[in-house]
Amino acid sequence: MPGLLVAAEQHLRIGSPAAMADAVTRSHLDDGRCVGWYGPPAPGWRVAVDAERADAPVPPALARRFGTADFWARWTRAECWCKLADVSVAAWWRRHGLGAPADGSAIWRTLRMADLVITVGFAPTPTPAPTA
Repeated sequence: MPGLLVAAEQHLRIGSPAAMADAVTRSHLDDGRCVGWYGPPAPGWRVAVDAERADAPVPPALARRFGTADFWARWTRAECWCKLADVSVAAWWRRHGLGAPADGSAIWRTLRMADLVITVGFAPTPTPAPTA
């Protein structure tokens, strides 16, 4: 898994939503672009990606709540964790703010590509509950 994160730039593409339709996972930007993950399968792991424009203004309500320092990097990480945990961002905020999951199970990399801040995150695939 760490190898995929180290080489994340090789597995990310930026384009229109139609062009990214076959991506493993995607993140839609407010300017109409889309970031897609095209990495190879990682058995036993789920992947998520989130991206934001690096120069986008931080919404005032979020700036008051979380501050502006390194905001988009923290935001994209939190969004990835929400996707991986299948929870809403509001539920995440109540438990973690824009912080990392307490159990440390997710791994991620936040990087800058072109004018974007992008986080790619991986979490172990949940083990199915035993059936009776």
